[in-house]
Amino acid sequence: MRDIRLQKLANLLVNYSLELKEGEYVQLAGSTISEPLLKELYREVIKVGAHPEIKASIEGLNEIMLKEGSSEQIEFVSPVTRVAIQEYDALIGLMGGVNTKANSNIDPKKMSGRMKAMKDLVRIRNQREANGEFRWVGTQFPTHSDAQEGNMSLEEYEDFVFKAGHIDKDDPIAEWKKISKEQQKIADYLNTKKELHIISKDTDLKMKVEGRKWVNCDGKVNFPDGEVFTGPVEDSVEGHIRFSYPGIYMGKEIEDIRLDFKEGKVVNATAAKGEDLLLALLETDDGAKRLGEIAIGTNYGITKFTKNMLFDEKIGGTIHAALGMSIPESKGINESTIHWDMLCDMKDGGKIYADGELFYENGQFKYEVIESK
Repeated sequence: MRDIRLQKLANLLVNYSLELKEGEYVQLAGSTISEPLLKELYREVIKVGAHPEIKASIEGLNEIMLKEGSSEQIEFVSPVTRVAIQEYDALIGLMGGVNTKANSNIDPKKMSGRMKAMKDLVRIRNQREANGEFRWVGTQFPTHSDAQEGNMSLEEYEDFVFKAGHIDKDDPIAEWKKISKEQQKIADYLNTKKELHIISKDTDLKMKVEGRKWVNCDGKVNFPDGEVFTGPVEDSVEGHIRFSYPGIYMGKEIEDIRLDFKEGKVVNATAAKGEDLLLALLETDDGAKRLGEIAIGTNYGITKFTKNMLFDEKIGGTIHAALGMSIPESKGINESTIHWDMLCDMKDGGKIYADGELFYENGQFKYEVIESK
């Protein structure tokens, strides 16, 4: 029996997130375990009159490559992949696999080497996206392994995933249009500001944001969504931050991450667990030592940390910062192979000032400040 929630999600991704048009060429990518949603997406794309192509990945192949492949093989970039990056009008990417810990014992240097090899393709994709030539959206297909990571049964996790995206509502698209309007007020306010000052437990961080754009994340790219973000001025970040939640990178956990910044660059980094991976990622390239993004989570329907940054970075009452590549839409210019989000809780005494004005406290926006401008 077809799950009505998957049908509603597919309809939203195709017609709201991507606004797919007749004749466009779209790739639908996901693990074979996500077949039920891939089929619903395929059906919706056909209804629109676009051209779908399925890329279904087999579990375990990436692990074989990273463990057994030579450096030449790991760093090889398929010409077919290159053509796809250059030709697709749109992409829907599905997360969710059989084993979230599949990369736990992979050499961090091999993981970093693979990321470096993809740098040029990442650049091409980002430029096409910035030029309006390419659109994409990613979402989660509920699996047993992801449910286990979030300490839930599969049924509980399915409810969590669909509620986080408002798929449980009668008209999810109308709900996201409403959210978009509310978040735009925050983005408009911040777009008038020059400097941000973030204070929380073991955190005191300042950065300049003048000339950058605050982006309203309203379900068009990541889904579920719920954040506003920008790219800080690359050499302006000063101070220190402690990420109160574990950092997750390709299934590996790094706990109690603490970073010190001077003139925009990480000058000291420690972690209670996984410090070797943290240091390896910082050495990926020069851009990996700088912040490419600073963001505020706005989805108060996500209240549980699940070790999945698609959801965790949207948690209302948190901020997140990303080491590495800036998102071109924010007008950030930091270049890197990586873009790694890490999460900081703001609900217990956290404050954010914009040009010295307190507009966010204890995980909540001060709308009387925001809307008075």
